[in-house]
Amino acid sequence: MATVPESGMETRTLGTTGHDSTITTFGAIALNWLEQEGANQMVEHVLDHGVNHFDVAPTYGDAELKLGPKLRQHREDIFLGCKTQERDYEGAKRKLHRSLDRLGVEKIDLYQVHGLEYEEELDEITADGGALEAFREARADGLIDHIGLTSHADPGLIIDAVDEIDDLETLMFPMNPVVVGQDDGEDGYEDVLDRATEADIGTLGIKAFADGPWPPTDELAESDRPFCNWYEPVHRPDEIRERFDFAASQGLTSVVNPGDPKLVSMVLDAARRYDGMDEATQRSLVEQHRGADSPVPQQLHH
Repeated sequence: MATVPESGMETRTLGTTGHDSTITTFGAIALNWLEQEGANQMVEHVLDHGVNHFDVAPTYGDAELKLGPKLRQHREDIFLGCKTQERDYEGAKRKLHRSLDRLGVEKIDLYQVHGLEYEEELDEITADGGALEAFREARADGLIDHIGLTSHADPGLIIDAVDEIDDLETLMFPMNPVVVGQDDGEDGYEDVLDRATEADIGTLGIKAFADGPWPPTDELAESDRPFCNWYEPVHRPDEIRERFDFAASQGLTSVVNPGDPKLVSMVLDAARRYDGMDEATQRSLVEQHRGADSPVPQQLHH
């Protein structure tokens, strides 16, 4: 269900969590590239636009620490997602407590398995002594409220995770016309979205603004890249809005901004102005990018 609150930004129900997330989620990795004062200003800027869903991770440099001050000040206005790449019980428990400490909060609303890539990882996470034991224990203890998973790996693996983890409430995965237009003959992320919708799982779209992989380092040194994303992003306001409209029109709950702080304001503007994208325009956009190099690592090998 979609609604438009007084903030002017549409919200959509995040699966079974009971939370209505704004159609853009603030990817707080952007804070890593700012000094603390700039980070504080960015969080206020995002909140002023009505965004109520934030996402951070311990692998995002100092983003947890830089989010902390304003997160604590505005805790009641922010649905907080965090995540861990630890796959075993002890590691996941330790990393959760570290994130709680760095963020300076008592509870994380949504705790996610971060970056699932391989079937063996899924086996480890779901086995006795796996990370999910720590997640469920933390939920019982009131340290987290909901469990999610993020991945830009094989879509079939994400669907396997949905089938194996019966208390999964959110998924985060790529959605943009480049990945939709891939001709690799495998299940696509649209199938993940369909499966999530069927299971009433909230969906968070990443890589919506990815245009493709960066040129090889012998052509463009990493230090010369104009944006800090690990893929080359679209960056003009019209492109940002087009990509946002495409991703939001697929039926995702929310679309996450790219990680470079220079692009955040354009995404906020696109989210406030969102009014859909007709199917013909969506198809045209996919066709424009059909067969282009994918910005998603798993698909770079195809």
